[in-house]
Amino acid sequence: MKKCILFLLASFLYLAALADERPNILFAFADDWGHYASAYSRLENKVGPNSVVKTPQFDRIANEGVLFTNAFVNSPSCTPCRSSLLSGQYFFRTGQGAILQGAVWNDSIPSFPLLLRDSGYHIGQTYKVWSPGSVRDAPFGARKYEYETAGSRFNQFSQNATKMMGEGVSLMEAKRTLYEEVLGNFESFVEARPDDAPFYYWFGPTNVHRKWIRGSGKALWGLDPDNLKGKLPPFLPDVHDVREDFADYLGEVMAFDAALGVLLDRIAQMGELDNTIVVVSGDHGIPGFTNAKTNLYDFGTHVSLAIRWPESERERREASGSGGRIVTDFVNLMDLAPTFLEMGGVSVPEVMTGRSLVGLLKSTREGRIDPSRDFVVTGRERHVWNARDGNLPYPHRALRTDDFLYIRNFKPDRWPQGNPGEPENGDVLDAPTLMNNTFVTFGDVDAGPTKAWVILNGETEYGRPFYDFAFGKRPGEELYDLHADPDQVVNVATQPGYGQVRAELRTRLLRLLRENGDPRVLGDGATFDRMPYTVEFGK
Repeated sequence: MKKCILFLLASFLYLAALADERPNILFAFADDWGHYASAYSRLENKVGPNSVVKTPQFDRIANEGVLFTNAFVNSPSCTPCRSSLLSGQYFFRTGQGAILQGAVWNDSIPSFPLLLRDSGYHIGQTYKVWSPGSVRDAPFGARKYEYETAGSRFNQFSQNATKMMGEGVSLMEAKRTLYEEVLGNFESFVEARPDDAPFYYWFGPTNVHRKWIRGSGKALWGLDPDNLKGKLPPFLPDVHDVREDFADYLGEVMAFDAALGVLLDRIAQMGELDNTIVVVSGDHGIPGFTNAKTNLYDFGTHVSLAIRWPESERERREASGSGGRIVTDFVNLMDLAPTFLEMGGVSVPEVMTGRSLVGLLKSTREGRIDPSRDFVVTGRERHVWNARDGNLPYPHRALRTDDFLYIRNFKPDRWPQGNPGEPENGDVLDAPTLMNNTFVTFGDVDAGPTKAWVILNGETEYGRPFYDFAFGKRPGEELYDLHADPDQVVNVATQPGYGQVRAELRTRLLRLLRENGDPRVLGDGATFDRMPYTVEFGK
């Protein structure tokens, strides 16, 4: 009798495994990739960098699925953004996950990859998921689900491609070598997959993060910096050094896109692409540029997002003969956690503040589908330890709507991008220092040619406005009229005619922060000023 029961139980588990026809999920998430993809170029009312970059694989996902035009990160800094994404909550609810350096993951916080794993998904990652120190991937199960058997050279794409070319390897062969690494890592993940279980694979390369090789945009991808002349946002100097820096960045975006194509081709060869949901995005804006990463302007928080939902989208396209849908609903990347869980048939924990996108994906409509999705909240506390005296953060929060961007700077007496500084050895702030040492001055901005140019030209007639706008102290409130000023360079917070709007947005933002338990507005903002600090989760 006992043997019979065991046999029946084994048979049931076997049949249950065979019956698990839940979709696979591929999540391609590029470090420091903002709102730059060629799919967006045709939607913009002015010619900008998206007219120069070429992302055919991202465009394919958009054309076969949904292209989101209003996708934003919750925090424009790597670890807090990823803490928010993994937990499905606002970054300020994740305790020490709300900072970059010194972050510690709170194991009591539900993490969507582990919830998928517990439901029967085969999960795995390549490269970056979460990043502080040796426990960088703790929310994903530490190193247990890491698949990098073929290596990690793709993370320094331009460096390694340039090195191989210097050794006599052709450009095509150098690229192919790095793509083969991407494929090899994915193959090791597939080989470890048990019993054809549905899979969740996180592809998280860091090549779009600095440092990339100067001139690599043109050398590796044919991106002429001069093609960006007149196409940069007005708060960046339109000079060759900055255009070249931007072209090099776009080259790394194109490398990421090409690697995405390698994964899509392999899944198609497996015969599983039509049962695989593909989500492609990035964790915040461009590094080493002013007003970008670590800032609450769109240049820092607005990101690319395309999702291929094959089941409903294929049927819609066949019926209409049209391409993918364009959705203008506001999306916060913390919304991806409940989305992935609902995709996988897993209950969403009540503590998650993100809202699933599945309803938008199953819809056949375009434009604004859910009227309540008319805003996002963003914010930041500490990025790096020593950017300001006493390791203090720069606390600010923002409310972004269709019409306005409202920013509340809680400590306007602090330097927003870090203290001005001088090298400890007394040397001058020369170009090599500024391009290689992030922390020598304004430590919340990564080192690079653009940061160097703005600082070195900060005393010139042309350069002074860029320097002041990038590094100067900011008032307690900022307000930008997005119809008149889409690039967010004119603060109208104190201008006549905007008082009522400012007051309404301030009230709305502070109410949302209080409702969601932000310590900064609940009387315990100093909790983020202490180092280290702890926050009782979910309170």
